[in-house]
Amino acid sequence: MVRHIAIIGGGIIGATAAFYLSYLQGNKDVQVTLFDDGHGQATKAASGIISPWLSKRRNKRWYALAKRGAELYPDLVKAAQLSDKAYRKTGTIVTRKAETDLLNLYHEAQIKAEHTPAMGQIELLDSKTVQQRMPILTHAPAGVLVNGGARIDGADFVTELLKRAESNNVEVERERISVLPDGTIKSSSGVQKYDVVIVATGAWMRETLKPLGLDVKVRPQKGQLIDMTIHTAIKWDNMPVMMPESMSDIIPFNGGKLVVGATHENDEGFDLTPKAEARTELFNNAKAFIDTLSESQITGMRVGTRAYTDDFAPFFGSIPTMGSFLVGGGLGSSGLTTGPIIGYFLAQAALGNVTDDWNLYTKPISLYIN
Repeated sequence: MVRHIAIIGGGIIGATAAFYLSYLQGNKDVQVTLFDDGHGQATKAASGIISPWLSKRRNKRWYALAKRGAELYPDLVKAAQLSDKAYRKTGTIVTRKAETDLLNLYHEAQIKAEHTPAMGQIELLDSKTVQQRMPILTHAPAGVLVNGGARIDGADFVTELLKRAESNNVEVERERISVLPDGTIKSSSGVQKYDVVIVATGAWMRETLKPLGLDVKVRPQKGQLIDMTIHTAIKWDNMPVMMPESMSDIIPFNGGKLVVGATHENDEGFDLTPKAEARTELFNNAKAFIDTLSESQITGMRVGTRAYTDDFAPFFGSIPTMGSFLVGGGLGSSGLTTGPIIGYFLAQAALGNVTDDWNLYTKPISLYIN
C-alpha cells in the first residue's frame, strides 16, 4: 500500500528530504508532496562554505552532525547530479590573526585530518602563498588550507535538488499550508491526512506547529550578504574560499562573482528589508582584503531568516505526542552544512529505515518542542 508523505518547507532540509524520498530504497512505496511558499527562506538567500572541521564551536553533538553533513555532500551531489554552480569542492582557507593561534590551528587540522578523510590535504600557507591561491586578494593573510572544503550556493542547490525530486515523481506545491489541530493538512486542494509529515519551516516552525498546541523554542535571526562582480582576466573557477577570523566569508564563484557574508542580526525579527548598514559592513569587510573594490561592483543583496535555538544547536526527530510528525530545524548559521544530513535522516525515518543513533547528533526533541 502506498503511503502518503507531506513535507512542509522547501529549504535545505525539506529539499534534501524530498530528493532522498524519491531516491532511496522504498521510494516506490510512497507518494510525496512538498509544500513551500519560499517567503524569507534562509537557504535561497544563502551562499556558504562547507568546512566545519576547524570551527571554534565545542558542542560535540553539533560537530558530529556537521562532520557527517560535510561527508554526505560528495555522495549527494553525485546521486542528484548537481552542477558546479550549486556545489564545488575548492578548498577552504581558514585564518587566525595571531601567529601562535594559526600554528595551533594547523596542528589541530593535521590531527583531525588523520581520521577525517573528507578534510583532504592540510597546508600551512604564508600570506604570499594565500595571495597566489587567491589572486583577487591584495592584502592576503596567512592561513590553513583544508583542501576538502567546498563552496555552495543555497538557491541553486535547492532548485536543482527539487527539480531532480520532481523528475522522480515528487509533487512540489508553491503555497503556504495550514496544519489543523487534528494533524491534517489544509491546502488549496482541501484537507488531507498524511501518513507522515516532515516539518522543516525554519524560523516559522513555531507558527506551523502552534495549532497542535505545541510551543517551539526557536527565534529568528536575520542574515544578509552582498553579491559583487569583479571583471578580471583571472580564471578562478577553482579558487579557494576564505574564512577570515572575526570577518565576513569571502566566496568566489565562477564568472567573476564574489559573495561576501553573512550578517547575524538578532533584533530584526522577520524583517527582510536590505539594510544600508549591513551593505556597508560587508563591503568594508571585503575591502580589507581586496582594496581595489568599489561599491559600484555590488550587484545585489540577499536577505533571509535563520532559526536559532537557545543552545545554538540544530534538532531533529519525531514529536512524541504526534508520532506521524517528524521535524528538523534550529540550523542557525551552519544550515548549509547540517541541513542535508538532517534531511537524509528524516527521509530514512519516513521510509522506516532508521539505522543511525540520533542521540549522537541531537538532544531530545522535548527540549525544543513541548
